[in-house]
Amino acid sequence: MTTATEFDPTGTYTFTITKAPGRTAQVKTIKRLMEMQPHIQHGLKDLARGRAQGGNDPRRRAGRIWVHRKRRTNLVKVAEGETFTLRLTPQMIPDLQSVMSFLDAKSA
Repeated sequence: MTTATEFDPTGTYTFTITKAPGRTAQVKTIKRLMEMQPHIQHGLKDLARGRAQGGNDPRRRAGRIWVHRKRRTNLVKVAEGETFTLRLTPQMIPDLQSVMSFLDAKSA
């Protein structure tokens, strides 16, 4: 198990969620880190393009066009046992330090 102070700021690590966080802020932080994976970002971009091309519902309201926007699809789930691999940047280190008690890190 690696602590956040031992991370190489440009290394690649695989993280495993060891226990589910209790606070909503911790769940959001882990979810944000999981969404930094390149294949997840590509999937989110494809879904956003699909919503922009035809997933939104334009309606007339008070004489103007109002667009009912569809919610974003979640591609990641914060649950015990889920793993994700990240190439770290120095900006990610504070986020990792705040949730490291819920993660197990291994060099990839």
